[in-house]
Amino acid sequence: MTLPRGPLLLALALLLLAAGLMAQDSPTLNTTDDGYRGIWYFNQKSNDPYVYKYSGGLGTYCAKHKPFAVYSAAAGKTFFCYGGTSKRSNRELHHMVSWYDHEKRQVPRPTILLDKKTSDAHDNPVISLDDAGHVWIFSTSHGRARPSYIHRSRRPYSIDAFERVSATYVGDDGKRSPLTNFSYFQAWHVKGRGFACFFTRYADPAKRTNMFMTSADGVRWSRWQRLATIEDGHYQVSGQRGEKAGVMFNYHPAGKGLNWRTNLYYIETSDLGATWCTAAGRAVDVPITTVASPALIRDYRSEGLLVYLKDLAFDEQGYPVLLYVTSKGYRSGPANDPRTWTIAHWTGKRWAIHTITTSDNNYDMGSLYLGAESWRIIAPTQIGPQPYNPGGEVAEWISGDRGATWKRARQLTERSPRNHTYVRRPVNAQPGFRALWADGHGREPSASDLYFADDAGRVYRLPRVMTGDRATPALLTR
Repeated sequence: MTLPRGPLLLALALLLLAAGLMAQDSPTLNTTDDGYRGIWYFNQKSNDPYVYKYSGGLGTYCAKHKPFAVYSAAAGKTFFCYGGTSKRSNRELHHMVSWYDHEKRQVPRPTILLDKKTSDAHDNPVISLDDAGHVWIFSTSHGRARPSYIHRSRRPYSIDAFERVSATYVGDDGKRSPLTNFSYFQAWHVKGRGFACFFTRYADPAKRTNMFMTSADGVRWSRWQRLATIEDGHYQVSGQRGEKAGVMFNYHPAGKGLNWRTNLYYIETSDLGATWCTAAGRAVDVPITTVASPALIRDYRSEGLLVYLKDLAFDEQGYPVLLYVTSKGYRSGPANDPRTWTIAHWTGKRWAIHTITTSDNNYDMGSLYLGAESWRIIAPTQIGPQPYNPGGEVAEWISGDRGATWKRARQLTERSPRNHTYVRRPVNAQPGFRALWADGHGREPSASDLYFADDAGRVYRLPRVMTGDRATPALLTR
């Protein structure tokens, strides 16, 4: 049957209109940029010489987002993401995806996955690869004001085009609902099993509730598990080794405000969340609701110290190693010194806690590298051009006695114009691309460049402007 000309044109017009509205609603851009530019961000003006509670080039922020990079042996590339920005501003958050070719030692023009419609670096993306080689990007949100997204590359080991995943999860009522909001996302892919992810849910029931969920395919997600809801809630940092996933967390004492975070807790699962236990293997019921839980490693509140979580990794025996910083208060400046870098290592019998070094800001952040012969930390522990603001000059610290004592092995950056911030370890990090980070001025909006370091301590800057489709990152002289 042939429709009359009028109705046919009307139907076609309605279809085109719907397609146009869908295109406007779609966050997926799938375009390329001609260089690497990180976002500059600040949080909470402080009315003191340091200007903000924290600020700077935060393209690889924050510690509660993991991972930012994953190495693929099949592709010979380290795939990475970061919070980028537009050419007209250093404060418009674009979710960027790229890779580093280890054989050719080149990077492509980065893919602009989406415009997050915010200047908030808490909305930075994280990355994962599935067993088939598809690249997954999880676009987080800061609370519930903005939506979150999940994207998957259309082809394995490719960043040329992504498609939005219409994911669902099982709610408390047992029904499936769209998965459109999550904060502080940490995505781990377990070979042959799928995704095991930690995240935060605001006001559910704590102001910041620790959550966990799994998915075999990244599309259909399990019922959300609440892991901890002590008083006003938590920050959490996780890690994964094989089928074991562990998480450390602090807590916000009730009525103290969210700038207060203290105590150190740890739990783990080896069966994708079916059961949870302490490092000693003692079963723990979740959610944890009491301060004096079996998961408590150290009562820092009684010592008058705040706890800032940095990284979690597992040693060759599968025992957790926790990296964190303690301080006397949340404000920047010398009044709250020392900022003490600390490691907590489960030995199989007890938690061994050791001091590494000190730095000058609570939001200095680095990563653990645990080998059989030595343990290393790459972090901006050295005073930078903007003292007492986040970051500084990057150094490598080494321990030959499983974290008991540490020495500074080398300094990777020096005489920098801007502080280096948030040094991140790739999953399965390789000698040619061991750490990824950004820089930025600590006290005023600025440009932000992206960097990576190799195993020899050489630092490379990703090209801010590219004229071709591929470029070789610039080696910095030291």
